[in-house]
Amino acid sequence: MTDQRGPFEPSPLIDIPATNPWDEHNQRWADFVHPRDWKNPEPNGRYNLLVIGAGPAGLVTAIGAAGLGAKVALVEKHLMGGDCLNVGCVPSKALIASGKAAASVRNAHQFGVRVPEGASVDFPAVMERLRRVRADISHHDSAARFSDLGIDVFIGDGEFSGRTTFEIDGKTIRFTKACVATGARAAAPPIEGLDSVPYLTNETIFSLTELPRRIGFIGAGPIGCELSQAFRRFGSEVVLIESEHGILPREDREAADIALQSLLRDGVDLRCCARNLRLRQESDGIHLAANSEHSDEHYDVAVDQLMVAVGRAPNVENLGLDAAGVDFHKKGITVNDRLETTNPIIFAAGDVASKYQFTHSADFLARIVIGNALFFGRGRASALTIPWCTYTEPELAHVGQTTGELEANGKEFQSFTVAMKEIDRAILDGEDEGFVRVHADRKGRILGATVVAAHAGDMIGELSLAMTHGIRLGQVASAIHPYPTQAEAIRKVGDAFNRTRLTPTVKSLMKTVLKWRR
Repeated sequence: MTDQRGPFEPSPLIDIPATNPWDEHNQRWADFVHPRDWKNPEPNGRYNLLVIGAGPAGLVTAIGAAGLGAKVALVEKHLMGGDCLNVGCVPSKALIASGKAAASVRNAHQFGVRVPEGASVDFPAVMERLRRVRADISHHDSAARFSDLGIDVFIGDGEFSGRTTFEIDGKTIRFTKACVATGARAAAPPIEGLDSVPYLTNETIFSLTELPRRIGFIGAGPIGCELSQAFRRFGSEVVLIESEHGILPREDREAADIALQSLLRDGVDLRCCARNLRLRQESDGIHLAANSEHSDEHYDVAVDQLMVAVGRAPNVENLGLDAAGVDFHKKGITVNDRLETTNPIIFAAGDVASKYQFTHSADFLARIVIGNALFFGRGRASALTIPWCTYTEPELAHVGQTTGELEANGKEFQSFTVAMKEIDRAILDGEDEGFVRVHADRKGRILGATVVAAHAGDMIGELSLAMTHGIRLGQVASAIHPYPTQAEAIRKVGDAFNRTRLTPTVKSLMKTVLKWRR
């Protein structure tokens, strides 16, 4: 594969597509996360904790346990850092940042800034930057760093050989407790013709070096929405296929519609309510054909590249889980609320055992494992308050229960909404699209919240903190926010709640008091 900078060497790690192209950045990255000259240590007696999988859950478990004095062994089959560093959060957000920069240039005239005609996106340079910043970050998750911290790091295939033993590289690791944190991977959904056409997943799309003229995305969840917007901003013709109505089906409908309008303004061609999707390879490209659920419309569009952005499968194969007495199913490893598997000395955390497939949830699930496995803790996964964010522009973040969930559970609640167009800083920044919406009970306990804003991912943390520590909505209003900031919208939601407490009776009493004090 070549670009304007010349030929790339083939990657020696041919079983790991993410390491292509084999340029200086990927070589530096690979030296951190899958060093080719790595020598596995000799197992050192019985380990307090064996961790299998060096993604976010595994790394936090290993480093946290070692920091507390435990003797720890860490096993990784492919790349230290897992999906997040290598083929997930890190490269996707680098790509999104470049797309945002491109959009800012095109919209600069709205701020009185004139950009010379002919400004364009250098896609090979975009991807080179992605590889460079990923390499810059990867030392945090490197095999050498964890080894230097006193953790025995094993790279390669391995499996349980019994309830307290694990085999790798012809060596036996004995453990008192273990944690399986092997994560999940992209999986092919049952789409007619998918096995007959080439397609990308999150494991391969970040290896592109040439911008596709036409690219299709199957699935309008977070990954499909984020990357379809980015590639459209780079200049690709983008079609986004979704079987449901609209996009981001798990989100507040009004919030998702704002994100949808943003994608449409950018020029993403959304085809939703797709039924009987069929794929085929023709001389002019990969064809996506489907019928609309709500009309007689039929479409057949051709693209040069196709990404499948739906379907995940837990990494449970070839681990010897049966030998270890660990039950699993098609959605992952079976765990209880304390993250214990059916073998009580083996725990599981992260994407392999949780419906919340986020880096930050994996981090906090790992903390539960450390306490429960090593220190007789009673931490519960159900006690966690887990926010999430989709990084379209504007961003869409959520924590707690949605309107639909609250209604389904029969809970009494009030919703308070402040539009970003009411926030001075959002207006000044030209980012006044969206809102902050908080659901609370009569006493102001926060039950859920949605933020649609340019910096929603940063703003949702304040509401997550309030929910975690029982801070009520009226108390949120008492926290002084700097002016002007977009986070003022959160304080104003608190003010809106406080105004509901000024009932006619209270208002009448206050008038009486003030009359006496004249």
